Amino acid sequence: MLTRKQHELLTFIQTRLEESGISPSFEEMKEALDLKSKSGVHRLISALEERGFIRRLPNRARALEVIRDSDASSNKAAPRATAQASTLAPLRTPAPARAPANDVIEIPLHGRIAAGVPIEALEGTAMLPVPAALLGSGEHYALEVSGDSMVEAGILDGDYALVRRTDTARDGEIVVALVRGEEATLKYLRRERGMVRLDPANAAYDPQFYQPHEVQVQGKLAGLLRRYH
Repeated sequence: MLTRKQHELLTFIQTRLEESGISPSFEEMKEALDLKSKSGVHRLISALEERGFIRRLPNRARALEVIRDSDASSNKAAPRATAQASTLAPLRTPAPARAPANDVIEIPLHGRIAAGVPIEALEGTAMLPVPAALLGSGEHYALEVSGDSMVEAGILDGDYALVRRTDTARDGEIVVALVRGEEATLKYLRRERGMVRLDPANAAYDPQFYQPHEVQVQGKLAGLLRRYH
């Protein structure tokens, strides 16, 4: 079952695609649903994507495709944006000839994280604007990278790591690992002979070994932002 806002957003996207073949921008969705920020739109879109109602088309910031229409939801609340949801026909794929806008959303920026020896991960209340095309489904946050131990993976000091929040990861994935409940670091995660190994991507640094109970995965790297001064 969809929430009222999820149902309302699905209907709005569906109607816009039927009318023009182009999905609405985050700003248009924010205004149509009377939301305070684009981050609220992002959360609704992620929820619809996870439930299999929509999908994002690759390499296009604004391209959405409805794969289950609003009739597939058992939510009977009448959406405010469009009352004709139940009569909409199956949709065509958005026309590729129209260039999409680069929508931007804001995600929490939680201080600095080590890409070398673990340092304390600072919690903060700042927000970081991020192109929506860099993020997939799920909840995300950002951390500023401190150190050079991941340079061979293209992660440099001062970059912003865009992290998808999760507490599980496969071997070989780059994760935010909380070590002994106090310090956080950005490393490759591997498991070896009953130990957790956090691997750098810099030959000048050695792997770090911990007991499994000493390491808690707090997210997986989803993307990077780099500012040039």
